[in-house]
Amino acid sequence: MLADNTSAGLSVLAACTTDVRQWYMQNGLQLNTGKSEALIVGTAHQLRAATSTVSSISVADVNLPLANEMKVLGVILDRHLTDENHVSAVARSCNYHIQAIRHIRHLLSTQLAQTLACSLILSRLDYCNAVLHGIPRGNIQKLQPRVQNSAAWIVLQEPRRSHTKPLLRQLHWLPVQHRITYKLAVLAYKVRTTSTPAYLSRHIRLRDSVLYALRSATTTRLSEPFASTAFAKSEFRCSAPATWNSLPQIVTDSNSLGTFKSRLKSHLFSRAHN
Repeated sequence: MLADNTSAGLSVLAACTTDVRQWYMQNGLQLNTGKSEALIVGTAHQLRAATSTVSSISVADVNLPLANEMKVLGVILDRHLTDENHVSAVARSCNYHIQAIRHIRHLLSTQLAQTLACSLILSRLDYCNAVLHGIPRGNIQKLQPRVQNSAAWIVLQEPRRSHTKPLLRQLHWLPVQHRITYKLAVLAYKVRTTSTPAYLSRHIRLRDSVLYALRSATTTRLSEPFASTAFAKSEFRCSAPATWNSLPQIVTDSNSLGTFKSRLKSHLFSRAHN
């Protein structure tokens, strides 16, 4: 939960989860609150204000302790949403598989080695990577030179001092930063064209042609809300429009998801390797 309006949010959460618990009991189900934890997310100032008055959170009539981090659907979230622990965990998992491929590389063809790298390594780099938009450059470095570049060296059997840009171009791999942009742009396209899910769709709207009497007002540019902090800029309501508006019109005007993905990858590949 967010640290703003803590008291009101806790009251609503306690009431809602109590109702959920009652419904579970009436239908022969049970919430496993004994293995649950609570996480408060916010800026440093918000967290100081919230944690000074809150030591536990009532969920389904059970007081849950406050945690410093939490894993949700395989993504490690911390209180400041820095993603440092998540990035480190992804890097460790990828490096394990990189070393495994390295040991058997001499037995594999280049095509098979590339397939293994895509399924075991790149899939982990791509999983939920939209949440990594706006993370510090240092965290990107944990994934780019230490993971993706190492995988490229092993797949193509090149020495570690080889320049990686030609290798990534040969493998047709987008660098990590551009993979994050790709995932977020595809998500923005799906939300804009289908208006689902509603909790994301409400943050996506076209620029108002009355407020923006510009030639760009007739295009598919999205409205970008003002954000003064890096924490706020990482939110979907800010990151999705900013990413979308950075794309050329030929990409954003695509009339199908398949066409959009094709044009988007070509655009990002050109930016990355040219």
